[in-house]
Amino acid sequence: MTAWNAEQSTDFRGPLDITRAATAVVDAQDTVIGWSPAAERLLGYPPQEIVGRPLATFLTPGPTHPVLPVSPPFRGNEICVARHRDGRELIVATAVCPLPGAGTATRVLVATKLGDLRLWESRLALLHGLATQSPVGLAIYDTDLRLSWCNAAYEQEIGRPFAEFRGMRADELYSDGRFVSKGHPPTLDTVMRHVLDTGESFLDLHFKGRPPSDPTTDHLWSCAYYRLQDADGHVFGVCEDAFDISDRYKAQQRLALLVEAGRGIGTALDVMVTARKITEVAVPEFAATVTVDLAKAVLNGEVPSTTGSAAMSLVRVARCPSEKPGQEKPGQSPVEYPSGSPQDRSLASGGPVLAEKDLVVPLRAGNSTLGLVTFTRGTDSVTFDSGEMALADELVARTAVSIDNARRFTRERTASLALQRQLLPQYVPQQSAVDLAYRYLPTDDVTGVGGDWFDVIPLSGTRVGLVVGDVVGHGLQAAATMGRLRTTVRAFAQMDLDPVELLSRLDDLVAQSAEEQRSGLGTPDGRYADVTTGATCLYAVYDPVSRRCVMARAGHLPPAVVDPDGRVSFPDLPAGPPLGLGGLPFESMELELPVGSLLALFTDGLVEARDRDIDHGLDTLGRVLSDRHASLEALCDRAVAELLPSGSTADDTALLLVRTRELDTSQVAEWELPAQPVSAGRARDLAIQQLRHWGLDELSFATELVVSELVTNAVRYAEGPVQVRLIRDRTLLCEVADTGHTSPHLRHSGEDDEGGRGLFIVAQLVQRWGTRYTRSGKTIWTEQAFPATG
Repeated sequence: MTAWNAEQSTDFRGPLDITRAATAVVDAQDTVIGWSPAAERLLGYPPQEIVGRPLATFLTPGPTHPVLPVSPPFRGNEICVARHRDGRELIVATAVCPLPGAGTATRVLVATKLGDLRLWESRLALLHGLATQSPVGLAIYDTDLRLSWCNAAYEQEIGRPFAEFRGMRADELYSDGRFVSKGHPPTLDTVMRHVLDTGESFLDLHFKGRPPSDPTTDHLWSCAYYRLQDADGHVFGVCEDAFDISDRYKAQQRLALLVEAGRGIGTALDVMVTARKITEVAVPEFAATVTVDLAKAVLNGEVPSTTGSAAMSLVRVARCPSEKPGQEKPGQSPVEYPSGSPQDRSLASGGPVLAEKDLVVPLRAGNSTLGLVTFTRGTDSVTFDSGEMALADELVARTAVSIDNARRFTRERTASLALQRQLLPQYVPQQSAVDLAYRYLPTDDVTGVGGDWFDVIPLSGTRVGLVVGDVVGHGLQAAATMGRLRTTVRAFAQMDLDPVELLSRLDDLVAQSAEEQRSGLGTPDGRYADVTTGATCLYAVYDPVSRRCVMARAGHLPPAVVDPDGRVSFPDLPAGPPLGLGGLPFESMELELPVGSLLALFTDGLVEARDRDIDHGLDTLGRVLSDRHASLEALCDRAVAELLPSGSTADDTALLLVRTRELDTSQVAEWELPAQPVSAGRARDLAIQQLRHWGLDELSFATELVVSELVTNAVRYAEGPVQVRLIRDRTLLCEVADTGHTSPHLRHSGEDDEGGRGLFIVAQLVQRWGTRYTRSGKTIWTEQAFPATG
């Protein structure tokens, strides 16, 4: 900024001004007849010594200054050599003013040091540059705040010759302008009046308006105002410095917009949130209205297959400001644009389209167009310039990347949730054997699945299989491995394998899978990617008739057992090696559980953490489960709240709680018969009587045939006594046990065969049938649905 103080303002008189330079009055014979105090200070001669003496006493002509005209000695402007009273020589600049009609005085000689002249010339050059070449607009207003002088830059902003607007007030020149800085008077007049009255200067005030030379575009100036006064303190006006910083301000605004966009856009893996964010960022700083239209396929996580507007189905997902007051989230309404519209042309070309106040930019990710963003400005705003188009393109490009990431996340999450629905029980049917509750908390929040799993498997004889397991790792790969193991466990459980046999077979399969991956069969590139080896599993089978629970584990944590009085224990169940390692056999443990006992199966993510050891977690779990009055759902919530207070876990977590039941003796009928042919008839009679007692006479015919055939086979092909058991639960269960270990096979008999049709007939009469093995032999079981009532 340019500013002059009072002392500097006297320099306008110049070094040869008669009021400050050395002067001598001479007559026609060049005799000094007058001598000024300044001349005495310059040359040292007092008036009494020099008056009456010739001019040549102290002054002789010297070399002529190259820019001054040549004149006779002492007749014009010259560069001369002057002799000081002490003998020194001084180079001085002189000027001669004639005095016509002044009597004997014919001329006034004015002299100053050459250095003072050079300084004055440089100042004149500076003032000339400020007036004609400076990009800073300079204006001087008088004490009435009317324009009295301005430089060429200021004149160019006004767009008219200075003579046409001389004497106008600042508020008349910029009637629609305003200050955007804070902490100062509101108008140009009040600012300058304050400067005049107080002498306080203002620096870097930002003034926004439209200059007469460019009435359609907003400009921003950085302005300074300071008071002008002379050496005596006389105030004669206010100087205004104004520098147009519009381009710099726009660049700063664009940078600030990009910074804001970087902070807000892409912070959520949600298509709708990301679309709304760009509208909030761009309004009102960049546009009056912003709308976002996306291809319908994007909302489903898919990539649009076409790019033409006629074929692409667009949906309005965001608009700011909203079309309806108070509506923050617009509905996903279909949008159609006519052929030839800016939106249609943008979709067709794949590039931005500018049309009057609208700027349409496509949302592109790779080679696909995901949708459109339309920026609209008000009728009183200027159209988008090239810099603003580049800014819009950058904003939309960032948004497109974020929307594409959100789209991919939507697709992956949809697939993951579908996988989860397939891998984990979403609905566990009611069981006669147990009441249950469960919680599943994967570490991977993105996919929502992990490597832990649990399952509740209905088994024959109203028994139930309970399983919980943990696969090494997290995410989709661990979840896929978990799914394979869960499916395998369920298949083995349906074969009525005991826990030790089930884990042994599962261990063999895991070891085989790991070997296949090591040999290059597991992945297309042959890399070893085994995540199955080291998985852990706990499998338990509970029988509500005998109230006995048999369990075995493969490297997994033992369950927690809480008796009806609230006493907690962790059975010393033999650990067994994790799956796939082999080398050691699995062992089982059998417990008799009183009715109402609580069994908790869980993974290590629930009780183990970085900031505590596992014993502390087990103690906390036991304390929570000891509340025998709480419901299973409440116990699940409390266990998660106390063991995982932050709601997140460093490891996948699964928790399965079951409370045991017992079938009433009135629901079970059991007989032991000798291995004799007559036992088949005896078994038929006993079964019919029991069905009559239960009120299930409609099932008598089928049950009579089933019992007769199964007992006959047991007598014919096995040894020892035959056990017959009927169970009335949700279905009618019929079981025949013998000491044999040979499984019967269903086959079709030929027309000439005398036998072999019995088991085939049984299979046609019942819903399901199967075989399970025990240490003492095998049991053939069938299941029939109850007759429809009412």
